[in-house]
Amino acid sequence: MPVVTLYLDRLQRLVGGKTNKGKILQVLPFLGLDIEEEQKDFVRVEYSPNRPDYATDVGIASGLQGLLGVKKGQVKMSIKKEKKKFLIKSDSSVKKIRPYISGVIARNGKLDDESIRQLIALQEDLHFGIGRRRKKASIGIHDLDSISSPLRYTAVSKDHEFVPLASTQSITVKEILEKTSTGQEYSHILGDSPRVPIILDAKNHTISFPPIINSALTTVSSGTKNILVEVTGIDKNAVDDSLSVVATTLQNMGFAISDVVIDAKNSSDVFKARTILIDPVLVNQILGLDLSIPKICDSLKKCRLDAVPRGKKILCSIPRFRFDILGEMDLVEEIALGHGIENLKPSLPPSISVGEKNNVTKKLDQITSVMIGLGFTEALNSSLTSKQILYDYTKRDSSEIIEVAESKSLEHTVLRDSILPGLLENLSKNIHESYPQKLFETGVVFTRGHPIDETIAISCVSAHKDANFTEIKSVLQSLLKTDSNIVCKTNSFAHPSFASGRTAEILVGGKPVGIVGEIDSQVIDNFKIRVPVSGFEIKLSGLIFD
Repeated sequence: MPVVTLYLDRLQRLVGGKTNKGKILQVLPFLGLDIEEEQKDFVRVEYSPNRPDYATDVGIASGLQGLLGVKKGQVKMSIKKEKKKFLIKSDSSVKKIRPYISGVIARNGKLDDESIRQLIALQEDLHFGIGRRRKKASIGIHDLDSISSPLRYTAVSKDHEFVPLASTQSITVKEILEKTSTGQEYSHILGDSPRVPIILDAKNHTISFPPIINSALTTVSSGTKNILVEVTGIDKNAVDDSLSVVATTLQNMGFAISDVVIDAKNSSDVFKARTILIDPVLVNQILGLDLSIPKICDSLKKCRLDAVPRGKKILCSIPRFRFDILGEMDLVEEIALGHGIENLKPSLPPSISVGEKNNVTKKLDQITSVMIGLGFTEALNSSLTSKQILYDYTKRDSSEIIEVAESKSLEHTVLRDSILPGLLENLSKNIHESYPQKLFETGVVFTRGHPIDETIAISCVSAHKDANFTEIKSVLQSLLKTDSNIVCKTNSFAHPSFASGRTAEILVGGKPVGIVGEIDSQVIDNFKIRVPVSGFEIKLSGLIFD
């Protein structure tokens, strides 16, 4: 999850009113922000990828103003119509490569180093979220005063030259794609096309090479007062959503937003708010409250939305950048936030049945007790992880990878088929803690099938200077004997994650059920762990469970 640093003096100034830092810190979690670190002058908060406007302090300040009652209702986009319109013309050559482009002008603002840092963070969050790693949409932010209108969005050959961002030397597009880290990372988006998209200004200067890199000519600095934002992509909704977030953020920073005319169409037409009709009966049923229509409207306004009674229902107006709101249930959540989560009284749902743990949970509790008795600490990791952790770092074959379609998080893109890599990641994050470190986890692992097959497994790791095969094998035997009176045997085995000659296959009744051994030194280096590690993983389904 992305994290933003908030400097408290600056945030208090942005929120305004008679708020104090203590109240701000108290309300931050009710915006859905988890406080990761709190210091005297700043806090670091984690925010959901579906609220990219919270990548900046101005976005969070706007949310705080609502919940603190400083300002209520929707922040309206104020679009100025300039006498001399800024034009972008796209030609047919780019339609089959990256067809959509949009943009806005932001004038008469002030940037400092922190504002620029936050804008870049916002840009990257949008790239990796709704931009799907720049494929669906990518954003260019430019110093407007270095650009001559009109712009031309076109396609050029890979021999085209310009000076890319953070460079002083003119190089070809081909060299950018093959020799720069950004080019190597994102060149696949452009496929095998011999021509690539380019934005040129009226003097034929290169402004941007989307979705790869901007030109050094338009670099934004603390001296920049006027900005051009352009967004290109293959998905019009992703392009317009991205533009709306950046434009709203720049307006909140004090810039005056103006239209860009793209192929005779005003770019700001996409900023129009949409409406959803919500039934107060549904709201009160879900929240267990008896809120009046005016009270529900007030709660929505505290979440910086607009709401008015419409007969027995409420018409809610939602700004373009709140694309996380899809329907009535999302508005119920907003109403709960505006009403105050702290004001909701917990109550038990009416039920005539008595709940109890199922047999699998009882058995896992028993296994957990045994492992804790053996000196291990239980870990709990997500079933979703990354390809890097699950396969690259552990040197495992990824041919059976199960990837999540259009994941919003780079760290949660793959369903795990093994628990061990997650425990190694835990060790990699605990390298500053004392050793020995002994962890275990029980949970579901997934394998390809129709449908995907789910089984329960247990894995454990022991990390300290004397960790070895003999130690971890004795832990394995103690677990199986103590918990289920199972006797296992081991046969020498080879596995890419484990050290050669110090690894064995675990056999029960002659059938393989897992693997045990010392972790390979290269794998330990990949996770930057500083001591030897031994571990095992066994499948419990079919062994202890049916």
